[in-house]
Amino acid sequence: MGGALSLTLAALAYPSMLGVNTVSSDTTRVIANTQWGPLTEGDRDFVVKVRAAGLWEYPVGQLGLKKGQSQAVITASKHLIDGHAALDASCRKIAPMLNITIPNLPSPQQQGFVNTLTADSGKKFDTDFANILRITHGSIFNTIAKIRSTTQNTLVRILADQANATVLDHITVMEQTGLVDFPSVLFQETTPPKLPATDLTPPPPVAGQPEVVLTPPVNSTTQPPLLPGENGSGTGTGTGTGTGTGTGVTPSPTVG
Repeated sequence: MGGALSLTLAALAYPSMLGVNTVSSDTTRVIANTQWGPLTEGDRDFVVKVRAAGLWEYPVGQLGLKKGQSQAVITASKHLIDGHAALDASCRKIAPMLNITIPNLPSPQQQGFVNTLTADSGKKFDTDFANILRITHGSIFNTIAKIRSTTQNTLVRILADQANATVLDHITVMEQTGLVDFPSVLFQETTPPKLPATDLTPPPPVAGQPEVVLTPPVNSTTQPPLLPGENGSGTGTGTGTGTGTGTGVTPSPTVG
């Protein structure tokens, strides 16, 4: 990976990214008792992280469909769109059930990833695409495992299962591009630059603003899992390869 990309990642990539500020430093602190089990600060922040991830990775997938130079990058882009549309649907269902406010925009640091890839072209786009996304997915993978192993909340556990399958799929398709610089990626994952909280925190949604919806591709093969009390068939968290159809909006629910 070239020096320019290393500088970009040093400025933007924080392995525990997708974060939100917490009221205290204790992520195990219970902030609500719900019918699905206790909700901790860590649980709440995880739901926000998953939502924020889609708000930048979904449009990056759309960029990849337009700008990708290799078939492997185009395939990976389809996986980003399909997987994050399904995760977004789960977040938008779970958040109001748990009284969690979710963002409509990514964090400034995440928007920086989008800006970098928007400015890229040719082979540089493919290389930056594969390495930035391999770093971010590899970094959040451990967070998912921790949430899945410790949460007492059924809804958060379901989302963690879905996120685990999706992120592992995305790690795999990035590696299959053949462009991942593993020594540099592992260094970025284990030696994060220190960024201010304002760079890592998605802005809160504007009151009355329509909720951003990540539209599933028309030929999606990934469906959100069923939540307790829902009826229907299939609980898949598959590795779809559909083509994205863009973002839409629906009226934003009132959540706390």
